[in-house]
Amino acid sequence: MITVEARGEQCPIPVVKTLKVINEMKAADTIEIHVDNETAVQNLTKLAESKNFKMKAEKIEEKHFVVTMEAAPAEGAAAAEDAVPVCLPDRRGNTVYAFASNCMGTGNDELGATLMKGFIYAVSQLDELPKTMLFYNGGAKLTVEGSASLEDLKSLQAQGVEILTCGTCLNFYGLSEKLAVGEVTNMYAIVEKLNGASHIVKP
Repeated sequence: MITVEARGEQCPIPVVKTLKVINEMKAADTIEIHVDNETAVQNLTKLAESKNFKMKAEKIEEKHFVVTMEAAPAEGAAAAEDAVPVCLPDRRGNTVYAFASNCMGTGNDELGATLMKGFIYAVSQLDELPKTMLFYNGGAKLTVEGSASLEDLKSLQAQGVEILTCGTCLNFYGLSEKLAVGEVTNMYAIVEKLNGASHIVKP
């Protein structure tokens, strides 16, 4: 495990530091980069995608995010020269995603759960990320322990996407102590988020 400390650094320094580590690697290894802002997470995510590295991002606490990459060494000097760090604009738009169920569509719940997992993963790969993701009624089951989408939701949260789950719904399903990503919210806040959105997506 190689650790890169980049908290307090603005773009492109976190990417530059990570590229330096990659270029100096002699064998495949895991790189753990610590940053303090969502834009750095977004840029590091794009770096990992450009190199086809497996990665995950997680918000540890306020102003502490960890991006983990399973990285391979750069292939020669040319690779290092071509890897120009770019500071991308904030990827978040003003779209709100509202999840009323842990399944996508109707007909078969097992298929619906598989579709929902794929949907949330696809959202995490968008060039423009949503501003907020709301989870209520059965959708509350997507943000708790054991959810198949937790890793993708944690990555979205680390990139600045607001993850909010209805507290009444968690309580109804007996899941109040099992929330694993994001924060608890209430119906008034849900209405405010929906009312202020430029676009609303309901899978």
